[in-house]
Amino acid sequence: MSDGERAPHETYPWDSANDVPWTLLDQEGLRIAYDELVAPALRADGQAPRTDRPDHEWLSANGFRGLTYALREYHDTTFATWWDREFGADKDTFDWGIADEATIKASEDYLERRQRSREWSDGTVRTHRTRLAQYVRAHEAVATVAPIAAVDPEGTTPEADAIDACWDAFARLDERVTRRTLHRIYRTVRAWYAYLGQRRRATCNPTDGLDDHYAWDVDRDAANPSLAVEHVGALVDAATDPRDQLLMTALCAWGLRSGEVAALHVDQLVFEDPDAPGPYIQFEARKNGPGSVAMLYGADTARERVAALADRDDWTGYLFPSQRSESGHVTATTIRQWFDDLWIDAGLPAEIEGANPVPQMARRFWYDRYTATLQDLLEHVGEIAAEQGSASAQVVLRDYLSEQRRRELRREAMREKLAEAFNSGG
Repeated sequence: MSDGERAPHETYPWDSANDVPWTLLDQEGLRIAYDELVAPALRADGQAPRTDRPDHEWLSANGFRGLTYALREYHDTTFATWWDREFGADKDTFDWGIADEATIKASEDYLERRQRSREWSDGTVRTHRTRLAQYVRAHEAVATVAPIAAVDPEGTTPEADAIDACWDAFARLDERVTRRTLHRIYRTVRAWYAYLGQRRRATCNPTDGLDDHYAWDVDRDAANPSLAVEHVGALVDAATDPRDQLLMTALCAWGLRSGEVAALHVDQLVFEDPDAPGPYIQFEARKNGPGSVAMLYGADTARERVAALADRDDWTGYLFPSQRSESGHVTATTIRQWFDDLWIDAGLPAEIEGANPVPQMARRFWYDRYTATLQDLLEHVGEIAAEQGSASAQVVLRDYLSEQRRRELRREAMREKLAEAFNSGG
């Protein structure tokens, strides 16, 4: 490098994430970018940059997808692994941000017992510790009594005051975090208070009523995190029979809802259509989505399932038939149960980011892969745009590539990402 040139991380100060040459940064540069841009955004969101690890949803929502992409594609690691190596905190070094030792002890006792009884991974413990810390900090900021003292059966705080303090803490958090994050904090805090009550260490659960107040049911599906590539790989490895193989394909490779998977019929599968770029699934009506879904990956799995079922004399065309159901096919509840069974067989953790594993996480995985595909495509085209002197990758996509070519590029890239996940198991 000549004297007139600078290393990528020496090009700061950066005004925003869009200014950062993420893919050119080395480990030192990524840490600088984290401190310069990610850390201030976390503080503004009421989180501690060195103890509260942001999740992929937060990073994407705040414009830092470039960081996770660079770590995955150029440093062969995940953001979680990188963050744990750079800033990872455990119970011995974690900064709770409060002075009350009794509350800290009660929180750590809860986390330790949950890890033993429910076999929580270290990552799951960190997630719950971070959420509890966000809550107790907010509680200390709005109340004159500590969280654990407010509900102490031997204390003097009236129950109504304990409830008010808890609700005021959530009101403070509501000003600093997204509703989705607030919901996750609520679930952790509610479980903590429930545990204290079971141990006769709390007079009440002051979170009672918060679910109605914030109408959490509206965001219930959106609160589910995405499966990671390693989760999908482990599930695919555990799916040793044709039924489970098709189940994983329908959930993760096609992004279908549980009810759509349960009711799949052979008449919906279009393997050959001269007017289509590839096999697809046709829906007469579909909630919040198109009438068809491309089978970019796994069409052969569907063909094999159809061929196996066609030998049955009583087959009515459903890919997941049921003789006990009036509809002729299994229910969405059965799909969820099969998913649970596979999850256990795969030896995966009991929770993902504090949430119980559900099929909706597979659908979110599909959307996450698709979003990453679009991001990768823009970055690839951006290189072409730079070579041609164009200022925008969007301009190249719109003005220099036909709609058919854009669709082909998206399909090829998405197919590669799905194949990578399905073949990532042991």
